[in-house]
Amino acid sequence: MSVELTTSYLGLELSGPIVAGACPLTGNVEQIKALADAGAAAIVLPSLFEEQIEHDEMELYRLSDYQAEASAEASGFLPTISHYNLGTRQYVKLLQSAKAAVNVPVIASLNGCSPHGWGRYSKMLVDAGADALEMNIYFVPTDPQITSAEVEQRYLDLVEEVRNVVSIPIAVKMGPYITALPNFAMRLAEAGANGFVLFNRYLEPEIDIDQFQVQPHLELSVPSELRLPLRWIAILREHLSASLAATSGVHSATDVIKTLLAGADVAMMVSSLLINGSHVIHDCLEEIEAWMVEHEYESLTQMRGCMSRHNCENPSAYERANYLKALTSFTSEYNA
Repeated sequence: MSVELTTSYLGLELSGPIVAGACPLTGNVEQIKALADAGAAAIVLPSLFEEQIEHDEMELYRLSDYQAEASAEASGFLPTISHYNLGTRQYVKLLQSAKAAVNVPVIASLNGCSPHGWGRYSKMLVDAGADALEMNIYFVPTDPQITSAEVEQRYLDLVEEVRNVVSIPIAVKMGPYITALPNFAMRLAEAGANGFVLFNRYLEPEIDIDQFQVQPHLELSVPSELRLPLRWIAILREHLSASLAATSGVHSATDVIKTLLAGADVAMMVSSLLINGSHVIHDCLEEIEAWMVEHEYESLTQMRGCMSRHNCENPSAYERANYLKALTSFTSEYNA
C-alpha cells in the first residue's frame, strides 16, 4: 500500500507535513539545504526583528555608534544582531540565497509589534522572492490602560497593513493568551491572514539574584508543550478554512501524527532539529508513512482532522470534561 504525504499550507503545495520552523539552523544556507534534503517541505527563515530594522535605519543617519555607546545597559540588553540574525540587507541576501539553494518554499518572518514599517519591509521580502510571510507579532501589554480589544486591534491593523501591500500568503504566529481565540482568529482571517501558527513560545525572563539583573532565558521545548496547540487546532479546525500549523513540542513522528489528526496542515519542528540534527525529519517521515499503512490511511487529507473537536466522539474532551476527568484520574491514582 502506498501513501500520499503531500499537503497544502497557505495555498502552497508541499511534499510533506514537516516544516522547518524559524531557528538558527534556517539562518544558514548549508543547513537549509540539509533540512530540505532530509525532507523539510518548507523552510521558515529566522525572524527579521523590528529592532534590527530600526538599527539599520539608525545607521543610515550615522546614529548607531553614538547610541550604542550612550548607554552600557542598552548595548548589553540588545544583543549584537549577528548573534542570531542579520540586518535587512543581509536578510534579503539570505532569502535570495535560500531560494537559489532549495526547491521548497521559503517563508520569510517578521517579528515586531509597532504599527510602522511592516508594509514596507513585507514588500521588500516579497521582492526578494519570499513564497509566504510569517508575521510573528510579539507584543506584551504592560500598560493597565490598554484593553484586550485594543491589543486585538493592533494585530488586526498590522495584518491589514501587510495585506494591503503584498499578495503572497500571510501566516500569523500568535501566542495562546487570547480571551476568545476562535473569534479572534476568524477576524484575523477576514483582515487577510491565510493561516495561523500555534503557538508562539514567549521567552520568559529570568532574575539573577546575585547580580540583580533581569536576564533573557531560552529553553528548548519539550513534547508535553504540544498539548496546548493540539487543543486549539482541534477546536479551530471546524471554524476556519485557513491553514493551521502546529509548533511548540513537535519532537517526533508521533507528535506530527497527533497534530494532523487534530486538524493541522503542517507541523513545524525546531527544538528537535537543534537537538538531533536535520536527519530527524527523514526518520519521522518514514515512521509517519509506516503508521499510515498500518492504520490504512492513503493520504494526509484522509486522516487530517479525524480527531478534531468536530469529529471526535466526545467534543467536550477538549473543554471542561477533560479537565475533570484528568483531575479525577490523578486523585484516584494518588490515593491508591
